Amino acid sequence: MLQPSYDPVGDSFHESKVSRYNAPPSYPLEHRMSKKLYIETQGCQMNEYDSARLSDLLQMDSDLIRTEDPAEADILLLNTCSIREKAQEKVFSELGRWRKYKDKRPDIMIGVGGCVAAQEGGDLLRRAPFVDLVFGPQTLHRVPEMMRKRRHESQKLPVVDVSFPDIEKFDQLPEPSVQGHKAFVSIMEGCSKYCSFCVVPYTRGEEVSRPFDDVVAEVAHVLSLGVREVTLLGQNVNAYLGHDHEGRKVNFAELLRCLATLPQLGWLRYTTSHPLELSDELIAAYADIPQLVSHLHLPVQSGSDRVLAAMKRNHDRSYYLNRIRALRAVRPDLHLSSDFIIGFPGESDEDFEQTMNLVAEADIDFSYSFIYSPRPGTPAAAWDDPIPAAAKKARLDRLQSRLAISARSKTEAMVGTRQIVLLDAVSSRLPDHLAASAFNTRLVHVNVADTTQIGRFAEVQIEEALSTNALRARLLQIYS
Repeated sequence: MLQPSYDPVGDSFHESKVSRYNAPPSYPLEHRMSKKLYIETQGCQMNEYDSARLSDLLQMDSDLIRTEDPAEADILLLNTCSIREKAQEKVFSELGRWRKYKDKRPDIMIGVGGCVAAQEGGDLLRRAPFVDLVFGPQTLHRVPEMMRKRRHESQKLPVVDVSFPDIEKFDQLPEPSVQGHKAFVSIMEGCSKYCSFCVVPYTRGEEVSRPFDDVVAEVAHVLSLGVREVTLLGQNVNAYLGHDHEGRKVNFAELLRCLATLPQLGWLRYTTSHPLELSDELIAAYADIPQLVSHLHLPVQSGSDRVLAAMKRNHDRSYYLNRIRALRAVRPDLHLSSDFIIGFPGESDEDFEQTMNLVAEADIDFSYSFIYSPRPGTPAAAWDDPIPAAAKKARLDRLQSRLAISARSKTEAMVGTRQIVLLDAVSSRLPDHLAASAFNTRLVHVNVADTTQIGRFAEVQIEEALSTNALRARLLQIYS
């Protein structure tokens, strides 16, 4: 097992062996901003992470103030998602609202980043010519320079940069700040699977893993700020293969084992994973890494081999089910969630029934399930789609109803058990209670009124199921 270049006495990483965060270049005071910043994030956890890091970068200018009110902002940035057509249209709907702010205050700067920006590039300006900046997921670290260029270029043209400079951005971003006791850490970018329905390889590029030592350094940093739960992020996070300071390749299972040695780490999660990367070594990690929660999000998309082949998933249902059986052999209490695309071009009634059967056979807890949405530039977007919209909706309703029953059953099965939970926030549902998260993502309301206990783990007795995914519990003890 590979170990980090870690000093257990000083809780620090040796500067000579670890590529530390490089501070962005400083600029003369006349270029510093004294503005209010608003960032709206759409889409996945990767976008949430990117937005947080972009905020850290921009607020290095000490006079820049973050606001939650777009109407008072001087700089409005929209971090976008293009995974579905509705998500893409949501971008232009929001930009339409922002245009009204700019009509009143022409000096406002509007920027669009993320996957829609990468997909549309300069074409985005045809629908939204008032936008000042267009940047992709891999160029968010260049936003300060893009803003300066936009303000000082004599022709005042919009600035567009949607290139794919690998993981250059991580070397240019400052150390992450942390709000609270949970943190995301991005460990890789892009996707090389090229599923026929998916736009991600075209908007985020090919798979590129961050250096092993950099990942461990960032996790150690957020833990030093009081974080107790870390979620590792990547489009195919379990495909991680990064180099350490000696040039050795470190796979995902080895990375998990290393992170588990960090003393402050409580829980470790990761998303999103791919079935083809659920290796025997990763399954074995579940046997002896207690910090690794007994929950896995493993998208399958369909239960039909015919549809899986058309989707270019490169695995069949038997492979998926065998991987889950192997995992549950070492973690019997594993809770499984997944993704499903309903109404993929050519999906028959029989194909859909196979999906329903897989949900039952894999004992899936819950899912993110949607009707197929063709994405421009993907192979499937050019295929005939003869399935009536009403049939797609009926299938989706059946699937979601089945999953809701499964989720409710698993929630009710927790009643009467003892569980370890992480106290997260004041409960919005029950007075004198704190809301907590369980290993399987369930929301647990615990009879603790003391808000100073937020961020600590607690043992509780589950007493009642309040809804499909929420429970009420009695406190047994709080851990330091």
